[in-house]
Amino acid sequence: MPSSLSWVYLALAIAGGVLPWLANLEFIHTYGQTFDIGLFVRLANGNPAAQSLSRDLAIGATAITVWMVSETRRLRLRGLGWVLLSCVTIAFAFGAPMFLYLRERRLAELERQGLGGIG
Repeated sequence: MPSSLSWVYLALAIAGGVLPWLANLEFIHTYGQTFDIGLFVRLANGNPAAQSLSRDLAIGATAITVWMVSETRRLRLRGLGWVLLSCVTIAFAFGAPMFLYLRERRLAELERQGLGGIG
């Protein structure tokens, strides 16, 4: 049975998929019928506050992605490709908590097998 922490991660993944896409849909509605990535990036860097958030996300997401790849290898976790794809097609706010959910499930599986966290 999944731990309560895994359910928290799953809830965060759902929120991380829905909330950014609500903003993306508002962007599409406001700026045209398609998702103009160039305009999106320009607006995301349009003032110092937006630049700070964009750079913070880029650096943090890069560090977490490197860790996800390393942790996937260490735990022999399946599904990393889908998680990484979801980070760029849905939202990083979806993909990172989804990875944590899958990781918790894998750790529980390893614990049941008596392997603990594979070193």
